[in-house]
Amino acid sequence: MTDLRPIPADLFLRVAAFGVDSSAVLARAGIHPRQTTFTTAEEMAFWRALAELTPNRAIGLRLGSDKTPEQLNLAEIAALHAPTLNEALTRIARYKRLVCSEEVSIERRKDEASIGFHWIHAKGPIPHLLIECVFAAVVKLVHLASGERLVLRRVELSRRRADVQTLKSHFGCPVVFDAPHDRLVIAASDLERGFRLRGRERYARLLPTLEARVAKRPLTFSDEVRSVMRKRMVGEHVTIARIARDLARTPRTLQRHLVKEGTSYQALLDEVRHGTAQRLLQATDLQEGEVAFLLGFAELNSFTRAFRDWEGTTPRRWRSKRAR
Repeated sequence: MTDLRPIPADLFLRVAAFGVDSSAVLARAGIHPRQTTFTTAEEMAFWRALAELTPNRAIGLRLGSDKTPEQLNLAEIAALHAPTLNEALTRIARYKRLVCSEEVSIERRKDEASIGFHWIHAKGPIPHLLIECVFAAVVKLVHLASGERLVLRRVELSRRRADVQTLKSHFGCPVVFDAPHDRLVIAASDLERGFRLRGRERYARLLPTLEARVAKRPLTFSDEVRSVMRKRMVGEHVTIARIARDLARTPRTLQRHLVKEGTSYQALLDEVRHGTAQRLLQATDLQEGEVAFLLGFAELNSFTRAFRDWEGTTPRRWRSKRAR
């Protein structure tokens, strides 16, 4: 999947409207003011620079929640015309990669449903302002589509505790820090919340274009395997049998597809574990033993040996260097 997507046409203007010198943000991020596309690395750099140059801790929330219907992207327009919240999220998950290299996952567990977000090509922690913007945009979209506020059970953030009252006040729910993933958690029953059916003709006209564009930006099988692996990094033993079952394949078929793409199950597992370990060690206050558990290691020593192979040092020393 290509790591290049259009920059929202009004993004820099909307940032400037909050009194931020957008040219300074772009300069610090290394982005030319006339660029119309950017890579994931440039996108992450933009949001990090914005956090460094603005005193407004709520700017991410405002950028997400202040969106008007005219400012919605293609994925959000498709979701706005869905019959239910579940279908809206499904459309966002399908079409999001047309506007960014972002994965959206919807998972049900007992009476809860979680909405998770992951940037496929991102290295290291996702900037907190970007996560807050995306979360606030989802809540705003549901409000636009249903006429009712989405009641969240909690917000889970894969980062250290900060801006607690600002986040609680905006989302109206508990906020959990040092979580394995960034997620919005709602009642599972809310997935069937009905939206006001409007503009169905517009969506019907838009659908062929969306599908044609998705066909031009296919995910590789390796990308699909990585995605499922990341979801399982919550203390589970990530076996090839489990991942194959999630993808409706046999372990043998899964391995054969990966060989065709020049990789293997173990290589992808090491890659995902490595990236997840770096993110959790850098962005959260989780202990090394807790990180090892989330990655599916049976004991801390096994994780330490693996991390030394990846980085040439221990998790503790690696984290300490990045805290300076």
